[in-house]
Amino acid sequence: MLVDSHCHLDRLKAAPDEASLNAVLTDAQALGISHFLCVNVRLQEFEAMQQRMQPYNNVFLSAGVHPLDVENGVSAADLRRFAADERVVAIGETGLDYFYSPDNQREQQQCFETQVEVAVDINKPLIIHTRDARQDTLDILRNGHAEKCGGVLHCFTESLEMAQAAIEMGFYISISGIVTFRNADALREVVKQLPKERLLVETDSPFLAPVPHRGKENQPAFVKDVAQFVADLRGESLEELASYTTENFFNCFKPAAKLR
Repeated sequence: MLVDSHCHLDRLKAAPDEASLNAVLTDAQALGISHFLCVNVRLQEFEAMQQRMQPYNNVFLSAGVHPLDVENGVSAADLRRFAADERVVAIGETGLDYFYSPDNQREQQQCFETQVEVAVDINKPLIIHTRDARQDTLDILRNGHAEKCGGVLHCFTESLEMAQAAIEMGFYISISGIVTFRNADALREVVKQLPKERLLVETDSPFLAPVPHRGKENQPAFVKDVAQFVADLRGESLEELASYTTENFFNCFKPAAKLR
């Protein structure tokens, strides 16, 4: 049994309606993927996402504002209201991205800080996006006492030292299809050294399709390819990795464990 710990089901071109979304999830379940975390990136899109995912009791939700979508800021009141839904098991995707958006760093930081504050206050874990912002990401998490709620650094591509610092704060590290890319040697070395009790796998679909699906729209079913690659890399069986990453998911996202 596997979990796709991070996907954007509402953004799949292959699933524009209920029938096609059913097909996408059915295809994944046929490969042993039992649960999915559908991640929000803009609060103004949350309610539409929430409505679309309502029929699926194995799809959990998050609510948050992505660092590349901070132009409207973040309403803490709206975030708290959306997070009151028991199926919202996390706050995010939030964080910092200085690679694609280096010119509004303070706006990103303020948006991130607000979401950390809400997550800590309501005790739901954080989903963190970080790129070229290692120290500021860690500083905001530490200053905001994010160790009280924990969470995950998703689609991880940073250093082992950053992973270890996040793990010390109670965070998990999630690996996407990037690990299969030809130029990801440094990431592969990091993945070999991550403790199994802090490792998750994800697709980030519809983005970042893993080998052998490069060039296609990513699908939740492809998390099995990511998991197999990571298992081979670490010298483990797929069954072993699937077992502990699924347990890790429900340990990280404790609100989801109550609905399992």
